[in-house]
Amino acid sequence: MITVGIDHGTSGIKACIRENNKNTFFTMARTELKNKSFLEELKNYVALSDIDLISVCYSMGDGINKIFPIDKVKNRGVINIEGVGEKIGGGTKVYDEIKNSEIPAVVIPGLHKNTECMDERFRALYSHVASPEKISIAYTAYKTFGFNDFILSDISSNTVSLLIKDKKIFGGFDACIGAIGILHGPIDLEMIRDIDSHKITANEAFSTAGAIKIVKDRYKGVEDTKAEILKNYKTDERCRLAIDSLILSVAMEINSLMFLNKDKNIILAGSVATTEEYGVPEKLKEYLDGNIFVLDGESGALGGALIAEDILKGKRDILGIKVEGL
Repeated sequence: MITVGIDHGTSGIKACIRENNKNTFFTMARTELKNKSFLEELKNYVALSDIDLISVCYSMGDGINKIFPIDKVKNRGVINIEGVGEKIGGGTKVYDEIKNSEIPAVVIPGLHKNTECMDERFRALYSHVASPEKISIAYTAYKTFGFNDFILSDISSNTVSLLIKDKKIFGGFDACIGAIGILHGPIDLEMIRDIDSHKITANEAFSTAGAIKIVKDRYKGVEDTKAEILKNYKTDERCRLAIDSLILSVAMEINSLMFLNKDKNIILAGSVATTEEYGVPEKLKEYLDGNIFVLDGESGALGGALIAEDILKGKRDILGIKVEGL
């Protein structure tokens, strides 16, 4: 059995090819995909005719609330692509390549007000909670550690935290609600004023409300800003402050979910959480009364491959998300 998981991330398209419990990964920058074919790159790792199932994550995934075969999904599974960060087009190209191929594929939804497994209060409070790859990351966490109840906090270009209770996604906080990431974050009063005065759009505010607002001159685009901040972290006091502020905001977000987390298990994922120089897990221990675990590697792409694998084995419920049409 060969499955492929695709993580449509902010800085790139990440893929995991899984065969006989062995995983192979590769990443393509979204700008790189303007002139290159994803499937041609995939051919370097596996014969396309040998792939049994691909799982695809695309944009916000707010147009569907179940996992569907790609040929049964309209408008790439989104209501629209406005207000979700910088648009480059690489993810759209990958989605369309897969849909137009003969490779079996399913589309993972995002978490939003129409997600049936989430608590009705989260659905009433927030129109959107997470994009599809966060479900894939949560599934990797579930399969890796075996916890039925846990908080997942994915810390990267943005920060999204989810609460899983009794093996179902209960709720969480989207990137525009609570903690900041490197690029994205909630809009504060100053930004509201800038939006109202037409200095910036709401989307531009969200896309620069993360740690980068503290070190604006370090912005190097969606693909290279994280590396720029890391390079200067030990020598630039503002970069240190940016990361320390990010960590504090993540601690506040996780703590706001802890009273619902009976086993106090916290799983961290994402490129910021796993960067040794930042020491995020150790610093978070100062603020959190819980058991902290870390997911290394490309957990979004791996989770997609694991979801595809379990679907082929007959599973029709992925952390409360139903699988239909197969």
